[in-house]
Amino acid sequence: MDQLLAIRTFARVVEAGSFTRAADSLDMPKATVSKLVQDLEAHVGARLLHRTTRRLSVTPEGNAYYEKTSRLLKELDDIDSAFNAERGRPRGALRIDVGSSTATDVLIPALPDFMARYPDIRIDLGVSDRAVDLIGDNVDCVIRGGPLDDSSLVARAIGQATLITCATPSYLKQFGVPAYPDELKNGHRLISYVSTRNGRAMPWRFERDGQKTEFKLEHRLGVNESNAHLAACRAGLGLVQTFTYCAAPALRSGELVEVLRAWRPAAYPFHVVYPQNRHLTHRLRVFIDWLAAAFPARIDPTVSSAR
Repeated sequence: MDQLLAIRTFARVVEAGSFTRAADSLDMPKATVSKLVQDLEAHVGARLLHRTTRRLSVTPEGNAYYEKTSRLLKELDDIDSAFNAERGRPRGALRIDVGSSTATDVLIPALPDFMARYPDIRIDLGVSDRAVDLIGDNVDCVIRGGPLDDSSLVARAIGQATLITCATPSYLKQFGVPAYPDELKNGHRLISYVSTRNGRAMPWRFERDGQKTEFKLEHRLGVNESNAHLAACRAGLGLVQTFTYCAAPALRSGELVEVLRAWRPAAYPFHVVYPQNRHLTHRLRVFIDWLAAAFPARIDPTVSSAR
C-alpha cells in the first residue's frame, strides 16, 4: 500500500463527503478510492468511515486520524511549497471557480498574462453562477461578488464593480426613459437576475446623496445566468441592472444606454475566497497576488455612453 496516497485519499473522502465526489476530484476510479481507504483501515486497525447505501459518516477514530494526518499533510505541503518557492517556479494544478460574466469579461481575457508568467501552473476553471462547495468540490479558490456570509472562508478583497441600469434605445423609445427609480413601478418591463442559491430575484438597488433605495419589483423576465441576463436586455426585452464590465462594449457602441446614472448604487465588492483549512500553496499564493493586481482595473471600465 502507498500509505501517503491512501492518507491523501482518505482526507479527500472526508472533505468531499462521498467516495464518488472524492474519486472525481482525484481523477481516480471509485473502486480505487474505496480500496485505498479499506487498505488504510486495515493498516491502522480501525474503522475510519461508516458506509451505507445512503450516506457516509466519519467514525470517532476516523475524525481523530483525519485531524492528525491533515496536519502532517499540511507540513508536507509546506515543505514542497517552500522548495518550489526557493526555485522560483510554482507548478501544479489550480481549480478555480468564477461566475459566468466575470469569467467571460474579466478573468479569461487577463489569463494569458498569468499563464505566460507561470507556464508550469495548470488551471482548471469552473464557470457558472451557482455557488460551489469549496471543500466538497475540491476547489482551491473562488471569485465572488457581494457581501460574504461564510465565516469559515478566508477572503481577500480584489476590487469593486459598478452596477448600472440600462436598456436598448428601442426599448426606451417605446417605454420612456425613467428619471427616478420609482418610475420603474409604472409600466416598465424589468429583467431580474435570479439567484441560483434560492431562486429569488435580486432586488433593484439605487443610491443618491447617501440615500439608499431598494426595490423588490415584479419582473417580466427572470434569468439565473449573468451572460444570458445581459443578452435578454440586448434583445430589447427590458431594463436590467448589471455591471459596467459586462455592458461596457454595448454601451460604447450605443447598443445599450445607461439610465438613472445619478442613482447608481454603492460599489459592489469582489473577493477571492478559499477555505481556512486549505493550505495556501505557492501556486495559489502567486495566483491570488496576480489577481489582486490585475482585477481592479478590469471590473470598473470607463463608460462614456450614458443618460
